[in-house]
Amino acid sequence: MSIPTPTPSVPRSHRAETYKPGATIADWRPEDESFWQATGRRVAQRNLWVSIPALMLGFVVWQVWSVTVVKLNDVGFGFSKSQLFWLTAIPGITGGTFRILYTFIGPIFGERKFTAFSTIILIAPMLWLGFALQDTGTPYWELALIAAVCGIGGANFASSMANIGFFFPKREKGSANGLNGGLGNLGVSVVQLIAPLVVTAAVLGAPAGGPQHDAKENTDIWLQNGAFLWVPLLVIMALLAWFLMNDLKVAAAPFSQQKIIFKRKHNWLMTWLYVGTFGSFIGFAAGLPLLIKNNFEAQGYQATTYAWMGPFVGAIMRWGGGWLSDKIGGARVTMLSFVGMAAALVVVIFALPHSGDSGSFWAFFIGFLVAFAFSGLGNGSTFRQIPVIFRDQHMKEAEGRGPEAQAAALKQSEMEAGAVTGFSSAIAAYGFFFIPAMFAAMAVTNALWMFIGFYATCLVVCWWFYARKGAEAPS
Repeated sequence: MSIPTPTPSVPRSHRAETYKPGATIADWRPEDESFWQATGRRVAQRNLWVSIPALMLGFVVWQVWSVTVVKLNDVGFGFSKSQLFWLTAIPGITGGTFRILYTFIGPIFGERKFTAFSTIILIAPMLWLGFALQDTGTPYWELALIAAVCGIGGANFASSMANIGFFFPKREKGSANGLNGGLGNLGVSVVQLIAPLVVTAAVLGAPAGGPQHDAKENTDIWLQNGAFLWVPLLVIMALLAWFLMNDLKVAAAPFSQQKIIFKRKHNWLMTWLYVGTFGSFIGFAAGLPLLIKNNFEAQGYQATTYAWMGPFVGAIMRWGGGWLSDKIGGARVTMLSFVGMAAALVVVIFALPHSGDSGSFWAFFIGFLVAFAFSGLGNGSTFRQIPVIFRDQHMKEAEGRGPEAQAAALKQSEMEAGAVTGFSSAIAAYGFFFIPAMFAAMAVTNALWMFIGFYATCLVVCWWFYARKGAEAPS
């Protein structure tokens, strides 16, 4: 259906130019089927497909250390296993902390402008990392500081997911958030797959600097390429976000309005569940390369060959979790994800080397792939649950109070759902820090048993509040 040419009698908020790339949109009604088919779907899809690669690059910057540390000692840095695990963990601290800020700052300034800004600033840590890696005399404290700054890339997820949810109607939120989050999460796999390839040759030419000698492989590598490669892509995506995305006035909200979520019980409960799903996904993605290196490299298995596959499976399954939740309900899928992750980690535990036994790499690896798959499923389902929970509760409160009250309730539910989505993702991002930190501080098997125990608590919470017959907030 074509949009009619605006005339002076048509209100400005309804004119076609209001929905063009770069515009601020005042009139947004995705639940209105005629509006959605005529205008909304096209605009929402454009914003989604610009958001996805921008978010993907944020994950690339956030996770670049998970593959960088694998080669540090081979080119002459000489750090301990514990120090290397800490370098993979540190970005989780800043990523989670800045996600809290990004959750609330995006709606204040406008998500289009904030997406462009939050993307372009990631050039700084990539340049800093690229130059630092060319000098094996770079002190550990400086590398730790660079890792902390790289963590800001992970914060983009909070603002991105909160933003995309506003564009789509209830029936499509699961799929839209699943696509944005799932394909955005692919940045983890992309950096773990591409970075090891580009460091093996001078593909960026002389401006990127000379090679380092890989003593283990007895060959030259260009470790800095794994950082410099992403700089031009960040510039391109920042420009695309600025010129092609839109700001939604309905998504604009000062912090004074958003902070109401801290009084909402379901904010804290859904955050608990999302820590179990996304916290596992991002923590395992950060820790898996070193787990492979430390436990199976002597048997001929290279971390750079296999590590990217787990996050890839998890990212793809995130979309599947959103889609399936739209069909059968998010709470059911979330419960399935915790059962699956727990079972998979039991396999991983018994596949690890212990008591002089060399373990089984393939049982270990397949177990982790299954854990990633179920974590991705839960990532999609929990983010489908959040808008449903808040919409249903607010609309129930406004029932029978007239169209204006119902419209206000719908707007309030969208604002709160967006804020909860961002906040829960911020807290869950600390899994990036805690899981590698636990692997560094204790036996890996003990850490994995602790994760299984945590999944049991998540299962109980999800069943009691969201899945059982007569649950308080079925979703």
